[in-house]
Amino acid sequence: MGAAYYGAESESGDHIEDPSEDALFMLIDDLNGTDNTFVVIQPDQDDQAWFTSVAVLDEGGYEVVRRDTARREHDVTTETSIDQIARDLTIWTAARDFPGRPTQHTGNFQNTP
Repeated sequence: MGAAYYGAESESGDHIEDPSEDALFMLIDDLNGTDNTFVVIQPDQDDQAWFTSVAVLDEGGYEVVRRDTARREHDVTTETSIDQIARDLTIWTAARDFPGRPTQHTGNFQNTP
């Protein structure tokens, strides 16, 4: 198994390293308004430049916080769809910087004969 780049941990103590979209969905779906009210996702390093969290709102739905100090981003939204939250956070965390992670290349690759 490779290195863990980030982890998700709920208030109840559930912890998943490098969670998939499905794993995030399950962690968020397990949240409730009494003893498991939030999930925090953050890098597995001492100097954490970013984090995101999902918290249950008293009036229903979820508050989603995304913060990345290196990119000067701070976003707070509310959402009701766990599917949408898990998808958005999977995409957002994939775009973060992780020391030691291989560089992601994007571009137009063409087959050459």
